Amino acid sequence: MATYRIQLRDGVGFAEVEARLDYLHDLGISHLYLSPIMTAASGSKHGYDIIDPTRIDPVLGGREGYERLARAAIGKDIGIILDIVPNHTAFSLENPWLRDVLIKGPKSRWANHFDIDWRGGYLVLPILPEPFEKMLGDGRFAIEGGEWVFDDTRVPLSPAGEPVANNTDSLRQLHEAQHWRLRHWESERDTINHRRFFNVTSLIGMRVEDRKVFEDTHRLIFDLVRQGLVHGLRVDHVDGLADPKGYLAWLAEALPDTPVWVEKILVGQEELPRDWNTVGTTGYEAARLIARLLTSSPGLARVDAEWRRQTGIADSFEQALGKAKREVLENELAAELNQLVALAHEATRRSPRSEPGPESLREAILALLEGMARYRTYVDADGASQSDRELIAEVVRGARARLRSTRVTEHLADILTGPAIDAERALATRFQQVSGALLAKAQEDTVGFRWTRYIAANEVGAVPEEAVIGDAEANWFLALRRPSDMTLTSSHDTKRSEDARMRLVAISHHPDAFATLVADAGELPDAAGVEPKWRWYVVQSALAIWGDAGDAVSPRLVEHLRKAMREAKETTFWTRPVDAVEGPAFRFAQALCARWAETSPGELATLIACGETLSLMQLALKCLMPGFPDFYRGAEGSFYALTDPDNRLPVDWTALSDLASGEGFAGEKFRLTRRLLALRREERAFFDQAGAELSIAGNQLTLSRAGIGRRLTLRFGPSLPTPPGALWKTERADNGIAIFWES
Repeated sequence: MATYRIQLRDGVGFAEVEARLDYLHDLGISHLYLSPIMTAASGSKHGYDIIDPTRIDPVLGGREGYERLARAAIGKDIGIILDIVPNHTAFSLENPWLRDVLIKGPKSRWANHFDIDWRGGYLVLPILPEPFEKMLGDGRFAIEGGEWVFDDTRVPLSPAGEPVANNTDSLRQLHEAQHWRLRHWESERDTINHRRFFNVTSLIGMRVEDRKVFEDTHRLIFDLVRQGLVHGLRVDHVDGLADPKGYLAWLAEALPDTPVWVEKILVGQEELPRDWNTVGTTGYEAARLIARLLTSSPGLARVDAEWRRQTGIADSFEQALGKAKREVLENELAAELNQLVALAHEATRRSPRSEPGPESLREAILALLEGMARYRTYVDADGASQSDRELIAEVVRGARARLRSTRVTEHLADILTGPAIDAERALATRFQQVSGALLAKAQEDTVGFRWTRYIAANEVGAVPEEAVIGDAEANWFLALRRPSDMTLTSSHDTKRSEDARMRLVAISHHPDAFATLVADAGELPDAAGVEPKWRWYVVQSALAIWGDAGDAVSPRLVEHLRKAMREAKETTFWTRPVDAVEGPAFRFAQALCARWAETSPGELATLIACGETLSLMQLALKCLMPGFPDFYRGAEGSFYALTDPDNRLPVDWTALSDLASGEGFAGEKFRLTRRLLALRREERAFFDQAGAELSIAGNQLTLSRAGIGRRLTLRFGPSLPTPPGALWKTERADNGIAIFWES
């Protein structure tokens, strides 16, 4: 099995994919893996902002176009895996279910489908460009055709009628009579009363833990699978659901023969819950393993020392993460924190254990959230697992060192591991949904752009301080792998694409070359106004995507740097950009690209050559380790990209088709991909049955898959002989790769 991830939209619809089926079949792909196909908000770039889960998006070709693609794919022996989004839909006036809720309020047929707190009696819409009273006083509101109108926005009114007079007082009264309230967008942290996707207010949570909601939101999915037009599902953000295990059980009950993969971020040595109805994760932990295997420990130590010397950063990653968690909870996730405090108040009312007020509850909730080392626990109707109990107990032990009293914290911890009444269950459920959002926002989207000694390790689910791995941990991981486990190295969500990441891993093999590049960059006149830590980051990012034409890299690098600096949230912000901070960094990035284009430093060439070898090693590991490989569109050739939107730029399909006879790294990577996928087809029984064992020794890493009477061995290192039974051998720069059969 080998999947190929297609990002639909931005000029890629069903017809465009259908035109590439022969190419994908010849490459060795068994399944298309499609991003969401349900009708999304106008102009959507990704499809996760669904407005109607019951219709296939006409923008992509609609139901007719999808069926034509599916049947054509089946005719070429290619199945289809759909990415589905049960956790949320778009918080948009285009969403027909939500519009009905705005008109009818809690009495709407769809009111219970959305995760809305109706205790205040209305749904908050934080969509105004300025405060409500300011816009009201300025005469910027009007009533037209049963809708409340401002700028280009039209909000449906309840059928109570329009005001007698279109003046300030009557408009205010009409507004207060609605099932919604308009608020300034900046007030969302204080006012929103719907569950969001992370801190994205424009996405509203769906209550799929309710069987009716589950059936309504999955009707189209069930139909496509039962018609034989879908052959597997990928569940987006499973940790956002109230009850992941229950959801997967319902899915298995409805579609008993359909494999389901989950987007679940496993941290450290966390294992996927064994009682879930899923064939595996989407594979971020496998990408993390490969990067750690290929990182040089001695070289990384030298990189660390130089980074600290140049930047003055002394904090450990854990210290930086702790600080970021508190900042995110007090800013981006302040609304969720306030909601948890309110739920905790309800859960502890009239309790004989403690009499907490709002500050005690806030302190306790903060301590529990900040101490979570994993995305979440999975306490459900069956209670807490031993692993979850141990995790919460460890969080409480850590809190004791910094709190003057842990009475309230311990009380809430007991509720989280053993909720007994509805109020306690509501707190436990919401806490579990928020803890994952916090870790993602604090680690991947904040500290990942602050603690940047070696950004090859700053990936989804990775722990940057754990950037290398030994035999024991690697083999523990491989022993857990199944043939059905997905292995990705790039996706629409990875922070760097696979070949960009290997360029960065090359830094650990040639730390002196990288140090020279950083030192030379520091001599540029434009470096003077840029903090050393950002100079260090810019040099890494430029290396990651460097190509023959520096003028093509420069604007991409600047746009990425804009995102990185604002995501770091230290001196400039999405809500308040600071030109005096960003401008010098952008000019430095442009100057660096110009310098490299002019001088072609030898150190840069050394790192690029090493990165190419490491990329081929990564590809071999991906295809030969237990599990099956997933390819992100275009990654069968060279793929150098930074985080989205850079990794979602259009694919040059014509250039990909020419790679079979292409020269250089891209051609070699393509041909190795095709050879390895052919091997997996030819030896399917072997790959389905054989275990794997890794041995890391010196500058050589051997992966052996033991079958009946023979072994498939992958060997990395310098000066490799050509062994009997060789399937592939290449010598590049100071390293080589050999793949061969042995008895």
